[in-house]
Amino acid sequence: MGFLKDMHERRIAAAQEARAGQPVVITIARDYGAEGHEIGKMLSVELGIPLYDNELLVRSADRAGVALNKAAVYDERMAAEVMAFLPDRVDSRTISDRLFKATSQVIVDLAATRSCIIEGRLSDYLLRNNPNHIAVLVTAPFDERVEIVRAKRGLDRRAGAKLVREMQRAREAFYKRYSAGRWKMTDGKDIVVNRAKLGRQGCVDVIAAAYRFKIAESGRVAALGSPDSPSDQIS
Repeated sequence: MGFLKDMHERRIAAAQEARAGQPVVITIARDYGAEGHEIGKMLSVELGIPLYDNELLVRSADRAGVALNKAAVYDERMAAEVMAFLPDRVDSRTISDRLFKATSQVIVDLAATRSCIIEGRLSDYLLRNNPNHIAVLVTAPFDERVEIVRAKRGLDRRAGAKLVREMQRAREAFYKRYSAGRWKMTDGKDIVVNRAKLGRQGCVDVIAAAYRFKIAESGRVAALGSPDSPSDQIS
């Protein structure tokens, strides 16, 4: 039993050492119209760490060798089943797949480099095994999201509702296709914030508190592994 306990403690120590000092990454999945992007921007300012959203598309298009204007057409949309599997959409599917492969590598590289906020693009799924990852979903009731979209775009309610449904379906289909059906937008979330109840700033405050806790935890782990930590000093 003592041997097994020692093995277990060594594994914990190794895991703590690997986590110490590593970047803390927030991923934000967002229901369409819940203002996840706006909340991400505010959070970036609050925490002083970069937000990667549109820049992901720029970097991914460059890596995939796809023109930016063409890549924008497929960004988080091309995975809809009706577009992904029809024979006459083979070229589009190939571009979409190339873009996602490039995006995946960009996301993994960013997460390993610095603390940051990454929006969408299945980043929560790609980083699901990263112990310093905080997975967030920004949501709001359907009617609230329709009102936000309608007001921003100058649409009537019917057109606003249609747009929200279409964009939400596209995002959900993106998850289904590129996780091979293993992951949904609601899966694996550490935090779910309701923009309708908390408002933008309330959502930012909740996520920021989790980030600061994670940073402090990482610092404690690093201190425990330090040669000068109390546990290593000879009394």
